[in-house]
Amino acid sequence: MPISFDKEDMKRLDEVVATRHHVKQGELLFRDGEPFKSLFAIRTGFFKTSVSTPDGHEQVTGFQMAGEIIGLDGIVTDQHSCNAVALEDAEVCVMPFANVEELSREFPVLQRHVHKIMSREIVRENSMMLLIGNMRSEERLAAFLLNLVQRLHARGFSQSEIVLRMSREEIGSYLGMKLETVSRAFSKFSDEGIIEVKQRYVGILNAPALKKIVNPTGCV
Repeated sequence: MPISFDKEDMKRLDEVVATRHHVKQGELLFRDGEPFKSLFAIRTGFFKTSVSTPDGHEQVTGFQMAGEIIGLDGIVTDQHSCNAVALEDAEVCVMPFANVEELSREFPVLQRHVHKIMSREIVRENSMMLLIGNMRSEERLAAFLLNLVQRLHARGFSQSEIVLRMSREEIGSYLGMKLETVSRAFSKFSDEGIIEVKQRYVGILNAPALKKIVNPTGCV
């Protein structure tokens, strides 16, 4: 929330905007085609968003973690364009969008803050997908791990350890890779001493090497 908000502003924001909702692992927070009513701030837990392909398969479109906003997909058409499923037990703050808009008109600083949040999420996802589209399989996985650890570190977690909430298959769906290709890339990074893998635990042993895989020339 904006740092310029005083206690009374925050109290009103809490009362009008935020109610808490628990979502069990495997449960849907919202589904494709459902009317859009609220944004959701993830307090705890991990989610994935996905769509169904014409042949009936699931295509993972993103992973969202505590501290991030989910539900932005529904703003344009007033209905959600994907499914959001909890990858572990989670809790979200439900923010009815009508209330967000009303308070934004009253508090311009909140409006600017909401716009920044929306822009950040959109830019992050678009940047990730643009990078992935031009990368080899190993580069895609390296970029995914770096992106994930960077987001986790911004929320106070370790820069060198990740507990993956998603399966290898879900990672492959998101990165456009087959399950076997994902597994081979993990094994290669492990054999080269770049990462340590124990089931869903991933330790980043050599971050510079991981970055070099993504950007061999070292240029920005």
